[in-house]
Amino acid sequence: MFDFQDDIVDLATWPVSQDGHLLSRQSPLSKRVFDIAVSLLLLPVLAVIAAGLLLFNPVFNRGSLMHRQVRMGYAGRPFMAHKFRSMRHAVTQTRGAFDRLEEDRISTLGAVMRKCRIDELPQILNVLRGEMSLIGPRPDLFEHACAYQKQVPGYAARHQVMPGISGLAQTEIGYVDGLKGIRRKVAADHYYIAHASLRLDLWIAWRTVCVIAGRKGR
Repeated sequence: MFDFQDDIVDLATWPVSQDGHLLSRQSPLSKRVFDIAVSLLLLPVLAVIAAGLLLFNPVFNRGSLMHRQVRMGYAGRPFMAHKFRSMRHAVTQTRGAFDRLEEDRISTLGAVMRKCRIDELPQILNVLRGEMSLIGPRPDLFEHACAYQKQVPGYAARHQVMPGISGLAQTEIGYVDGLKGIRRKVAADHYYIAHASLRLDLWIAWRTVCVIAGRKGR
């Protein structure tokens, strides 16, 4: 349905609010109500999955259950994102902004979680705290995002809206790396910002369910 090869929307002429942020067609109140309502419904699911992982983690994914990362959020501000740990611990983090995913570090249990996108579920806590939305541009690691802002045209504009647990880039493109892949992701994020609506959010939510059911995560 979407290609996002050269579809970066020119957001320079997009209407902005008095504080300089892009004006969305979507009501912030309706989006926030939707985020809170769905996140509260997902809390029991999160609790059950966390309890199950506590049993399997010592065997298939030794180490801590949770992993926290500093990511770039709304208006470029850093925040601490939560997720279930899917990779083996590394002594030093050496992966650069444009490097490929370190697939050799993904544990057996982590591979299952990533396929089903379960590892991102704890971020509903970030949604309830007002740091994320259910649907929006996926937040990158803070240091990676700083590099992207310097090298990828239009990247900074994606931080004019709240980052999301899932987004159009994740459902229609999937995991990307490298400069070309990041540009495609930015194009998808620009499309989402330009066409944001509750209807589009519900469609992306449905597409996310399809990705999870098809175990197409990475």
